[in-house]
Amino acid sequence: MRKLLNNQSVKWFFRQVKPWITIVMVFLVLRYTGLLSGISVMTQSALMKSGLLDVNTEKSAAPAPFNYNFTVKDLEGKEIDMNTFKGKVIFLNLWATWCGPCRAEMPSIQELYDKVDHEKIVFVMLSLDQNEHHAKVVRYIGDQKFSFPVYRPHSSIPNQLRVSTIPTTFVIGVDGKIKLKNSGTANYATENFQKFLEDLAAN
Repeated sequence: MRKLLNNQSVKWFFRQVKPWITIVMVFLVLRYTGLLSGISVMTQSALMKSGLLDVNTEKSAAPAPFNYNFTVKDLEGKEIDMNTFKGKVIFLNLWATWCGPCRAEMPSIQELYDKVDHEKIVFVMLSLDQNEHHAKVVRYIGDQKFSFPVYRPHSSIPNQLRVSTIPTTFVIGVDGKIKLKNSGTANYATENFQKFLEDLAAN
């Protein structure tokens, strides 16, 4: 009788977890084959809410010096030398309006931006759209009511920012070293990631 109950318990357990196992397996296949980038913004947003896309702050390689020697322009055309951000934590996100995965993670970046001290933590949302699509970038940011600072490259960007996948996010510490590089859609609106930034800013 006990053996029968144990077998029934095991079967019941697997019936309960089977849908979640399937979701996780599908996600892993899509994530590591590169097919995740082709999924709709809506689907990726749902995955973000599940916690599967929470950014991992422990996977970064050994810190490397960041190259500040380039300039950007804000959406009003003002030129900014990246050297002016030295001594602060920088959250630098490479994105484009045509990139669905980029759009999927932006609400989480806005949520993070709303919670941190902008005197210590600088956001550089660097659009890689072509120059002729400037109006499209402005319209998209306005339509979504995003308030984080958006820039476009004004000079040639360093090789370390010439990535093969977007979105890609870099976090640079106050010591001028890259503390994190994350490629692909991620949820940045987590307590863990906010603490990661704030701890960097406190050092």
